[in-house]
Amino acid sequence: MSRRHGLRLGVGGLAGGSFTELLRMVDQTAAAETVAGERRKPCNCILIWMDGGPTHFETFDPKPDAPAEIRGEFSPISTSVAGIQFSEHMAELAKIAHKFAVIRSVCHNQGNHGAGNHYMMTGAPPRIPVGCGAFVSFHPSMGSVAWHERQAPHGLPGYFALAGMTRSGGPNYLGAKYAPFVVSDDPNSANFRIRDLAVPRSVEGPRFADRRALRLVTDRLPRFDDPAAADPVRAVDDYYEQGYRLVTTPEAQKAFDIGSEPDSIRDAYGRNSFGQQALLARRLVEAGVPLVTINDGGWDHHSGLFDALRTRLPNWDRTVAALINDLDQRGLLENTMVIALGEFGRTPKLSTLPGQAKAGRDHWASAMSILFAGGGAPGGQVIGATDRLGHSACERVLSPENFVSTVYTKLGIDPAMSFTTPAGRPSFLVSDPTPIRELMS
Repeated sequence: MSRRHGLRLGVGGLAGGSFTELLRMVDQTAAAETVAGERRKPCNCILIWMDGGPTHFETFDPKPDAPAEIRGEFSPISTSVAGIQFSEHMAELAKIAHKFAVIRSVCHNQGNHGAGNHYMMTGAPPRIPVGCGAFVSFHPSMGSVAWHERQAPHGLPGYFALAGMTRSGGPNYLGAKYAPFVVSDDPNSANFRIRDLAVPRSVEGPRFADRRALRLVTDRLPRFDDPAAADPVRAVDDYYEQGYRLVTTPEAQKAFDIGSEPDSIRDAYGRNSFGQQALLARRLVEAGVPLVTINDGGWDHHSGLFDALRTRLPNWDRTVAALINDLDQRGLLENTMVIALGEFGRTPKLSTLPGQAKAGRDHWASAMSILFAGGGAPGGQVIGATDRLGHSACERVLSPENFVSTVYTKLGIDPAMSFTTPAGRPSFLVSDPTPIRELMS
């Protein structure tokens, strides 16, 4: 501990306290200093949401010494970092493990899809019990906050959701203006085109400008100035102006032109929906969009786990590795986060459902794995650990609040900030704004 730390903490006043408490305060002070440094260089973020809850055993936290009913059917493989192993179908990511970190010790107590999604996407636990199928919003999502605090250039929205919005990916009290721009069209389609992004041919040129002028002349609806009134007309105005900028700005149009990418790049990402969504996400952050979510569903494997992952994981692994490598080669990885996670991990003991013979794993919030690449985060490290059976986080135990605070900090947003809701109540972004120090540069 440096003399400066001692003076700041008032060590003399802690003489009667515990050494553990002293170290905790030192750790928090060091984290606060790091946060201040990180805010000076905001990053963008590609968040790959593995909806359903991916298994940590068959991805980034294999347990080869556990009994067969726990370790499963896949074998561990070595990575580019000595001492770190992944599951066998993560071969491409294993080759570049030195470029990213894996967090193995984030955990929480929300075992339902709706609640777990809310906690991990917002950093705030749900206020009431939430069922598995619920789409809930008690707090703004990271994407909506990113758009609220940071603007994208060229009229682009500050928050995109590819393939659909996640269950808790909305803006809550920030208002409809900060809901994600959802791209539901498949970029792997030969005729990929964002709906309503181009001016209809029948009104191109002067006719389009004339129609906009006519709308401005005829629009005489009053706007309420009281924020508590939540005037819907203002939201319509915002959507209209956003749409107008999108269809009239060449730079915005260019960001969606995935067809201009060389075939070699498109092939590297994978000629499938997920692969081309990842490529489109790269183009969007390259254009200056602060946060893009790829809603990658289908990870809820209560049965048929191994057959499903033998097919799915190699393609997923190849795409995510291609994304990280592409950003790195373009000089964008230092200022772009690539994060892959779901709402929780899966149960240690394999299970079968009634009438089904193929093994699976159920919901498990006591352990999960998160891939975290770029954004200045040191690569080649595993943060935290689960016990021998993969049952619970047991070393460097971290919370969703720590994870979300890390993302906010790297986005250039103070995780300790608060907003005032339309009802006049203060609402903190995160209750514990302590980022994960190992991910700070």
